[in-house]
Amino acid sequence: MNRLAGFILLGVGVVLLVWGFNAAHSAGSEISKFFNGAPTDRSLWLILGGAVSSVLGLSLAWSGTSRRA
Repeated sequence: MNRLAGFILLGVGVVLLVWGFNAAHSAGSEISKFFNGAPTDRSLWLILGGAVSSVLGLSLAWSGTSRRA
C-alpha cells in the first residue's frame, strides 16, 4: 500500500513541478521578475510543493518494497 501511495505522490509531484516551471515562465511571472527580481509566489509554491511531493513519493516507493528472506 505504501508503494502505491509513493507512486501516486511521485506522479503528483512531477505534475506540480511541470506546472510550476510553466507558471514561472509565464507573462505575469516575467513581469514580476522584472520588478521584484523573483517569480510569482504561486509558481514558487507549485515548485516547492512538487519537490516535496516528489521526494516523499520516492521515499515511500523505495521503502515500500517488500524484502523477503
